[in-house]
Amino acid sequence: MMSSQDLFSSSAHASAYAPLAERMRPRTLDEVVGQAHLLGPGKPLRVAFESGRPHSMIFWGPPGVGKTTLARLMAAGFDAQFLAMSAVLGGVKDIREAVVSAQVAQGQGRRTILFVDEVHRFNKAQQDAFLPYVESGLFTFIGATTENPSFEVNSALLSRARVYVLQSLSVEELQQLIDRAIVILNQDARPRADPSADPAASASAADDGGVLQFDPAAREQLARWADGDARRVINAMEVVAESARGAGRSLVDAAWLETSLSQDLRRFDKGGDAFYDQISALHKSVRGSDPDASLYWFVRMLDGGADPRYLSRRIVRMAVEDIGLADPRATELALNGADIYERLGSPEGELALAQAVVYMACAAKSNAVYNAYNAARRYVQENGSAPVPAHLRNAPTKLMKELGHGRAYRYAHDEPHGYAAGENYFPDGMRANFYKPTDRGLEGKISEKLAFLRTLDKQSKSGGSE
Repeated sequence: MMSSQDLFSSSAHASAYAPLAERMRPRTLDEVVGQAHLLGPGKPLRVAFESGRPHSMIFWGPPGVGKTTLARLMAAGFDAQFLAMSAVLGGVKDIREAVVSAQVAQGQGRRTILFVDEVHRFNKAQQDAFLPYVESGLFTFIGATTENPSFEVNSALLSRARVYVLQSLSVEELQQLIDRAIVILNQDARPRADPSADPAASASAADDGGVLQFDPAAREQLARWADGDARRVINAMEVVAESARGAGRSLVDAAWLETSLSQDLRRFDKGGDAFYDQISALHKSVRGSDPDASLYWFVRMLDGGADPRYLSRRIVRMAVEDIGLADPRATELALNGADIYERLGSPEGELALAQAVVYMACAAKSNAVYNAYNAARRYVQENGSAPVPAHLRNAPTKLMKELGHGRAYRYAHDEPHGYAAGENYFPDGMRANFYKPTDRGLEGKISEKLAFLRTLDKQSKSGGSE
């Protein structure tokens, strides 16, 4: 769905009935909280605003960091028509309507800013539909996305737009928004003066009119709860203010705040970048042998709503990729944890997964099998299908035996050390060394054994003289 409006033509700043988020929406760059790396003096977006020459861009960042606000401010700064479109609800029809509207504005000598929210939701054909109009300059394209544009935005469109990465707001920045919200909410609550009333009585009534206050602990708690999302903290302020006044409270402290907000706090989009960033952090913490950080990211993901079954699969993967034969018990514990979770469910089964995570973080590390597997795959893909040597072929029939299948095969159990020294198990003419064990954990013992067997091979080739 597309909307067309002159920026703030129906501004919520003038209406006490509009949502708090609209009344707090910045009208100038200086009112924007956060994004100093883009909006500070001499920074890229500040320069773009001050240049007078708009360019197409993509705002990439988590929810509630100001993507829509910046697009609106740009339209205001360039006195441009502002067209907003949601890729969730819109389609090709809306794109055509935007083109017509932009052509009308162009005929009147006016620029158009076309803002596409959640642009990653458009498919390739829909994204391609913007290209000719972006190239012709009919409108300046601004896309907003919570997903990595490298993966979700067509390369053709991406090449014509500059990507700006927006960051989550800090606790201090969110507290600035809380303070602004308190001022506006208290303005709403202040009773209107009755000209016929006694001034002293009116002043007393105003003082007792439920002026909302937050103690420092509550302000910080609410800011941390919002987890970098400005929209979240502003919406929460509205809920808290209504609840406080309904309860006849003027002071909001941390204890009361805890009871007034939902406890279902989800800190990431399960399909978005934050999700994959957190699973990456968990994996790297295990690989880095930090049990505390590993446990932190594991619990963060559970708290954020991650499916424990997904986590259990990733934990098994960590065991075989980063620990491997240095400590095979890690794989066993990971599989046991997954099985225990299936038997017990949440929350009891999550403890078994946590145990696996902590054990794996503390275990000896080796990616030797992981590297060997990848090297073997590359080798096979690059070297084709060599025939199995005759001595390694199966010979269940008389004909196969007559053809030499299995002839001269050496049964390892009949040889000294249970090893057929000097025997070749590769196709004829082929040699490779994929597996290179480390000296860590059990793999150190494996390395010693393989070195001993290589020595036996050398002795066999030299006739046992070494």
